[in-house]
Amino acid sequence: MQRIPEPELMTTQEQVDAYADADFSSGDSRTVALVEQLLDETGPLPKDPLIVDLGCGPGNITIRLAELLPNAQVIGIDGSEPMLAVAKQRSIRTSNNLKFIRLQLHDIEVELKDLADLVVSNSLLHHLKKPDLLWSVTQSIAMPGCRVLHRDLRRPTSLAEVHRLQQQHLPKAPSVLIQDFTASLVAAYTTDEVNQQLRRAEMNRAKARSEDDRYLVVSGLVG
Repeated sequence: MQRIPEPELMTTQEQVDAYADADFSSGDSRTVALVEQLLDETGPLPKDPLIVDLGCGPGNITIRLAELLPNAQVIGIDGSEPMLAVAKQRSIRTSNNLKFIRLQLHDIEVELKDLADLVVSNSLLHHLKKPDLLWSVTQSIAMPGCRVLHRDLRRPTSLAEVHRLQQQHLPKAPSVLIQDFTASLVAAYTTDEVNQQLRRAEMNRAKARSEDDRYLVVSGLVG
């Protein structure tokens, strides 16, 4: 099935509210568990590490990472001001090792060059018309030996499969979420496409793999 790009940012209040109110706790827990698994496989982070969550949205995973790793400085970055407003409100009771910054992806490498010990994203890649930008930014902000964990949707092989996934996973969701989910599946990259992106970026210590019926995971090291 041919990929059809979707807008890179969620900026309408309807989208932001629907996304912020949705229960993504199982997916958020899975992403954090994958981070823990990666650290088990590669060893602990350095003392006082910097963790960057790219495309953090309403901050669900960013907050969980700050709680999981209280000695780390955790930065959530997104280009949508309405999303960051939700994230900042949710993080009021979180410890002071967390902050949120509004930046476009292409501006991040200037601000955080060679500083990150762990780079995470969840459901960011499929929004990008130029996916290689994610990998170039990841490399630019990474310290030597930086860990990377990116989780995203995986494009199905047919529109019939898109419909099946929507019926299975969002049977009673608000229409705006169903529309976004459908558009995101069609805009997503396949596992093979992402591995091709990683090879072009010469990120030879990271690899994409398929997970369950609709996700892919990129994990490994930079440098």
